[in-house]
Amino acid sequence: MRILFVRHGDPDYEHDTLTEKGHREAALLGKLAPALDLGECFVSPLGRARHTAEYCLKSTGKQARELEWLQEFPGTVDLNRSPELQKAYPDCIKKGEKYAPRIPWDMVPAYYASHPEYMSREGWRNSEVARCSDTVAVYDKLTCNLDRLLAEYGYVREGSRYRVEKESRTTLTFFCHFGVTCAMLSHLWNVSPFILWHSLALLPTSFTEVVTEERERGIAYFRALHIGDTSHLRMEGEEPSFACRFCEVYSDDEKRH
Repeated sequence: MRILFVRHGDPDYEHDTLTEKGHREAALLGKLAPALDLGECFVSPLGRARHTAEYCLKSTGKQARELEWLQEFPGTVDLNRSPELQKAYPDCIKKGEKYAPRIPWDMVPAYYASHPEYMSREGWRNSEVARCSDTVAVYDKLTCNLDRLLAEYGYVREGSRYRVEKESRTTLTFFCHFGVTCAMLSHLWNVSPFILWHSLALLPTSFTEVVTEERERGIAYFRALHIGDTSHLRMEGEEPSFACRFCEVYSDDEKRH
């Protein structure tokens, strides 16, 4: 089995669509799509993912099934419950007397790196973020849905591995988002999602490819062949979007801190 995770193009989050640059990126991905062997396609219900998928679907003559659980990871952290986390998440916004919700992975690296529970496969479930958010419940619902879909193709989750009930060379392509992709990959690889949320920067229209290896009969594991590939942009002279990255050096005031 092969899985492609495709992130949406440069986003206009306010209107849940793509920027002009995002449309250019998605069009270039669409040119490459016939060579990617997209297989069976699934798409997030959010506009920026659907609009990205349209270019690939048009160029390949395929259709995509919309899956609600492919929307961007919807977990939120309530900073009002934790003075510790108020310091861990910069640029906190208040609405009246209350802090606005934050997405789980937006903590500063210094906090993440000094709390080893976030790097633990199980420890993150008992972290301060887990205590002050719905992150665990959202993660478990997502991964349950992923496993249910994989089981339809013959790959059944048992503990930390997949039992192969029926061999498949099918490709599943997910047009979705950064946070939800990292969460799904962490489940496939049996690691904390915070490791991937903090260590990967999957740029707009990048694709990540994982395939099963069945080195023992009936037992499959997923390994990555490409992570965050943007070669379709580089080859056409389109600079990848900076979205999801932070400033490379702190003195760069024009980039997100």
